[in-house]
Amino acid sequence: MKKVDMIVKAPHFYTMAGDGVGYAEGVAMVVDSGRIVAIESEEDIFSQYSAEETLEMDHHAIFPGFIDAHMHTGYAIMRGLAQDTNNWMMFGLQPFDNVATIYERNLGSKLAIIEAIRAGTTTIGDYERNMDDVCSFLDRVGARGNITFTVREALRRVYKPGELYEYDEDMGRKSLEENLELFDKWHNKRDGRFKILFGPQGPDFVSKELLLKIQKLAKERNTKIHLHTQQGDRETYQIVKRYGKRPIEWLQEIGYLDETLIAVHLTDARDDEAEVVARSGASMILCPGSIGIIDGVVPPSMAFQAAGGNVALGSDQAPGNNCHNIINEMKLVALFNKIKYTNPEVMPAWKALRMATIEGARAVGLGEEIGSLEVGKRADFIAIDLGKPSMYPVYTYPMRNIVPNLVYSARGDEVVLSVVDGRVIYRDGELVNVDQKEIMEEIAQYPEGIGKRAAREFFEIKGTNARFMEENKL
Repeated sequence: MKKVDMIVKAPHFYTMAGDGVGYAEGVAMVVDSGRIVAIESEEDIFSQYSAEETLEMDHHAIFPGFIDAHMHTGYAIMRGLAQDTNNWMMFGLQPFDNVATIYERNLGSKLAIIEAIRAGTTTIGDYERNMDDVCSFLDRVGARGNITFTVREALRRVYKPGELYEYDEDMGRKSLEENLELFDKWHNKRDGRFKILFGPQGPDFVSKELLLKIQKLAKERNTKIHLHTQQGDRETYQIVKRYGKRPIEWLQEIGYLDETLIAVHLTDARDDEAEVVARSGASMILCPGSIGIIDGVVPPSMAFQAAGGNVALGSDQAPGNNCHNIINEMKLVALFNKIKYTNPEVMPAWKALRMATIEGARAVGLGEEIGSLEVGKRADFIAIDLGKPSMYPVYTYPMRNIVPNLVYSARGDEVVLSVVDGRVIYRDGELVNVDQKEIMEEIAQYPEGIGKRAAREFFEIKGTNARFMEENKL
């Protein structure tokens, strides 16, 4: 009998193998040295293997860990401060973004990562500055990191509508150098658990010269470019004014659309533009909750998928989206597209689940390693408690209702176990490797100071939420 690290036994497995959800029952899964080595009948598994740890998940369903492909975790320290307003970035977020310190942002990152893991995310796709600290915390937590450092040339200040961004070459050069330093320190480290991507903030936030330099460096290092792409009418305006073309047309002209690119949002893209990006070999990240709240738009992810492209889900940031919960994003991508197309058969629950797992993994370049429960892949998986009220009752015939209930009913507390690389990182409400209570208590000390420092600019700008405050509506 072969000795292994772990055997997982449960009545329901959703492996995501094939074109559907890869449902299997009466099986057990074997994990050794961080990888899945067998998924076979329980009888065969227990006759061939003995394990250091056997997980008896008697009333659970096992899924691949969720992938949150696009996050700005540091903004969680500013949760709920910028929704319900036009010109979200400049008139909503900016007063608070301008005053938050690096330390405060790092606390925000810890908060967002804790929240995401508690709701089943095992791969964190963060995108910001100060990513060395984020990588260190993820390393402590034990989660998988697909991390991007923001490269930006546009000066950080409040721009009036219609004003072109002002570039600072030194700022762009320095941020690219920091991206390279992060790559050298963390890429492929911890048995490949960390991947570092290149992150020009958007075509409008860097010059053409810097954009092309980043592409060359990413290709040389065999990594991806994680780029906000045609993310709103603000970006479209900037690119049209500078180059005379809409962003996707311009990116195609300069040779930027290929398999190296992960295009985020496509908020202001038409269906035909999304199809151009998909056919180029690039992938897409969709943040339905964030873009719905910030812009009131349903991006063309279905056109992207119809053209053969892979789409991942992301939670984006907490000042506008308000949460880092991929279950929430699965529900919203399904609902929003049903409403957009006035068709209840559009974007079924199983398709949304694939976007959070195998399709999302493929979109961010990790499809060979994670996203499905298959022999040879990394052992990243979660257990959903089917005894929770939101998952109950359970039907298996004539149809199974587990996936619809997960997508449309679950809230996140149904996740009772998370495993990354064959190691348990979350169990029964507690992160295994960090003290959640201690972190939460520290975070509580900072909102008052951030608010006081942001107040003058907040009221000077007099955005929607400032008026709501004056009218006692918040």
